Amino acid sequence: MPRSRMPLRTAAALAGSLVLAAGLTACSGSSGSSGSSASGGAKGGAKTVTVYSADGLKSDKGDGWYDKVFADFTKKTGIEVKYVEGGSGEMVQRAVREKANTQADVLITLPPFIQQAGGKGLLQVYRPQGSDQVNGANKAADGTWTSVVNNYFGFVYNKKELDPAPRTWEELLDAKYKGKLQYSTPGVAGDGTAVLVKSMHDFGGQEPAMEYLKKLQANNVGPSSSTSKLAPKTDKGELLVANGDVQMNFAQSKSMPHLGIWFPAKDGAKPTTFALPYAAGLVAKAPHGENGRKLLDHLLSEDAQKLVSEVGGGFPARTDVKPTDANAVELTKLMTGVEVFEPDWADIDKNLAAYVDAWKSATGS
Repeated sequence: MPRSRMPLRTAAALAGSLVLAAGLTACSGSSGSSGSSASGGAKGGAKTVTVYSADGLKSDKGDGWYDKVFADFTKKTGIEVKYVEGGSGEMVQRAVREKANTQADVLITLPPFIQQAGGKGLLQVYRPQGSDQVNGANKAADGTWTSVVNNYFGFVYNKKELDPAPRTWEELLDAKYKGKLQYSTPGVAGDGTAVLVKSMHDFGGQEPAMEYLKKLQANNVGPSSSTSKLAPKTDKGELLVANGDVQMNFAQSKSMPHLGIWFPAKDGAKPTTFALPYAAGLVAKAPHGENGRKLLDHLLSEDAQKLVSEVGGGFPARTDVKPTDANAVELTKLMTGVEVFEPDWADIDKNLAAYVDAWKSATGS
């Protein structure tokens, strides 16, 4: 994949099939638990570990990557996983509110929210077993978080209604998309924030990106705190186009026959994307810290990483795990010809509020 040159600092995309650069989905969701009780090794002898996570890796049908690896973890250790799901920003804000009475042991969210969590002092240093096989760009230099599943930003479209698939941002301004296009809310959902990141990259900066998004607002249905809910609407034809991410949408497409994935390009340019890994960290003052460490070790184990594509429809975080299952082959084809750029996450973390405010002003949101 060729290197992209735009104002947001870029880096060369990694070559190869599934060993791609890592670099946001996330939406609102539900909470629940997975596993059964057993021996703990945690504070007070507790037999649980609580995970706060962005959505996309757990399935309502019980066949997602989280469902599988949490069940395996409980079987192996006897520790029950208590799971709470929501938008990337939502999960961080919940952890902030609970800082005086910490409830979560492990936080899993997307950039720039994982960096935000680190900056707010929500994470403690822990380098899980296997993290030495994770690329440096996909983990914190200070050891507070590491990617457990690699992922990429993208859009979805209805394959039945749109043939061929859309190709450019400019096409989405057409009147046929009025009331048939929606993207999740920047600053709330990870994938919604990704719309800002990618548009600023593709259009060459904040001002031209906001000019475009202002025009696009004429076709936009309106805000959505949940990205995952947009794919079913697209599959049914209620929407023609929506934002998403490769891992979540690829998994959803197995039961949504009209759902297709695409990567918008600026007119005359190549399609682009950037990595949005699910990044995990041990929460500061975690009530069951030892159990949290064990879970992080398990998520980065070779056995769990080998299931990322086969079960989760995503990309392994470990560079030494190279799956060859049917999903892995499809995912490699999907990414072929797409430029992968690396955003300046430090800049985005620092200026995210300003970027979101600019978007609100441009769109009247």
